[in-house]
Amino acid sequence: MNVGVPQTGEPLPRAPRPAGRFSGLRSSRRAALGLFGLLSTLVFASSAFGANATVGLGTAGSFSVLAGSTVTNTGPTTMFGDLGLTPGSSVTGAPQVLGQTHVDDAVAIGAKNALTTAYNDAASRPSSGSAGTELSGQTFLAGVRTASGSLLLSAGALTLDAQGDPNAVFIFQVGSTLITGSNTSVLLVNGAQACNVFWQVGSSATLGTGTRFLGTVMAAATITANTAATIHGRLLAQTGAVNLDTNTITNSNCNAGTNGGGEVAGGGGGTTTTGGGTETITPSEAAALAAAQAKSPLAPIGSRSTTRQSRLAAARRAAHRAAVRRKRTREAARRRARSHPSLPRVRGAFTG
Repeated sequence: MNVGVPQTGEPLPRAPRPAGRFSGLRSSRRAALGLFGLLSTLVFASSAFGANATVGLGTAGSFSVLAGSTVTNTGPTTMFGDLGLTPGSSVTGAPQVLGQTHVDDAVAIGAKNALTTAYNDAASRPSSGSAGTELSGQTFLAGVRTASGSLLLSAGALTLDAQGDPNAVFIFQVGSTLITGSNTSVLLVNGAQACNVFWQVGSSATLGTGTRFLGTVMAAATITANTAATIHGRLLAQTGAVNLDTNTITNSNCNAGTNGGGEVAGGGGGTTTTGGGTETITPSEAAALAAAQAKSPLAPIGSRSTTRQSRLAAARRAAHRAAVRRKRTREAARRRARSHPSLPRVRGAFTG
C-alpha cells in the first residue's frame, strides 16, 4: 500500500477552499443586507410613530370655541369648555359657557398661537391615502387622509375604526372646505376616541342642521355650526368667525384604557365609558347638557340605538334580565318545595 495515495473505493480528500475575492464579496453582501434591513426597520418605526402620534393642542385644548374675528350665536347654545376670541372682540348671542371666556387677552393670544402650531403639525403629516371627496358610508382606519379640494359628508354616516387601539389617531387634511349635510354623523367603533380625531381645514367648515360631529375642527378661516348640530370636540378657527345656532359642544378629553366599543357624543352624567378610554362629565356639566338637549329638536347621540355598541349593550341588558328571571323562578320553586315536601316515591315490585 502506498502511503498518501487513495486506494480504490476511498473518497478523494477535499482540497481546502481558497479565501478569495468571492468569499469576501459574500460577506460584504450579507453585511449590506443586514444594514438595509436595520435601516428599513428604523424608517418604518419612525413613520409608524409619526402616524400614530396625536396632535398636541397645547393651551388651545381647553377651548370649545376659539375664533379670530367674531363669535355669533343664535338660540340656547351650550359649550362645556372655554370660549376665546382674538384679535376680534365681538361675542354676540350670549352662548352658555361653562368654562371661561377670554376676549383678546393673554390667554386667548396664547391659545391662538397653540392652535397655529397644532394646525401646522396636522397639515405636515405624511398622507396615508386619499379621503376622496365624499365621506358618506365610508369606514376609515387610523392614519392621515387627504382631500386636495372640498370634502363632503352629504348623508348618512362616516365610521372611524380604531381596531381595538385606544390611541389610534385619525387626521383629515382638507385642502378647501369641509361641509356636512343635515342629520349626518361621525361614528367611532372598536376603541376610537374623539380626542384623537382632527380635521385640518384649509378654508372654512360648515356643519349641517342636526349634524352629530366628532373631533377637533381646525379651520384656517370660518366655522359655522347650523341649527342643533352637536359637536363632541372643538371648533377652532384661526382668522375668521365661529357662527353658532342652538348647538351643544362638549370637549373631547380621553384617557388610555382597554375597554372595547367606541366613543359617542352625548350621554348622561357621571363617567361615560368609551371605546379604549373614559371621559368624565361632572354633575353640573351633565345638568347643563340635559337642559341643552331638552331644548334641541334632536335626541342626543347617546340615546340612539343605531350604532353597533348600542345594540350590543341592549342585547346584554336583555340577557341579564332573562337570567334574573330564571334565577327568581328557580328560587321560588325551591321555596315551594321546602314548604310542601312531596311524599317519598314507592318503587313498583318487579315481576319477572
